[in-house]
Amino acid sequence: MESEELELVIDDAESSMKKAINHLEAELTKIRAGKANPTMVDGVFVEYYGNPTPITQVANVTILDARTISIQPWEKKMLQAIEKAILQANIGITPQNDGNQIRLFLPPLTEERRRELFKRASGEGEHSKVAIRNIRRDAVEEIKRLQKDGLSKDVAADAEETVQQTTNRYITLVDKHLAAKEKEMMAV
Repeated sequence: MESEELELVIDDAESSMKKAINHLEAELTKIRAGKANPTMVDGVFVEYYGNPTPITQVANVTILDARTISIQPWEKKMLQAIEKAILQANIGITPQNDGNQIRLFLPPLTEERRRELFKRASGEGEHSKVAIRNIRRDAVEEIKRLQKDGLSKDVAADAEETVQQTTNRYITLVDKHLAAKEKEMMAV
């Protein structure tokens, strides 16, 4: 009975840590690394028949070249709404509307801008590490509660060690993601 509870605590902790990593990956793809990427407009919502709708559901988003994103709306009347949504999203790129499609031209990254973007990426990494450590703390508190309810000291110590090893593994994963993002940002 108690070993099932213990397994549940450990599995929940690992599952939550995985979610923290998935969130980090999603946030890092939104941070520009110098190359055009359709995910850069993932967080942009367009007013479509009164509902905020992801840009990818009202237009075709494609990459024309390394520094140009093309947004071709399925309905021509959506051009203004898409342009307005991009400006409001404040992604740092001014849309160019030619009457048929919207183009986003990414300016080359300056050294200063790269440092700024990497600082933002590092901040996301730090948020993920904090989330992972909080998950560890909650799991350890739950293990201590189970120990008070009769779980043996040795089993509790082993479980805490397992949670710590899992935490270390996920913290290392955050560092790897940040290193990859930095390499991507600096290689232009």
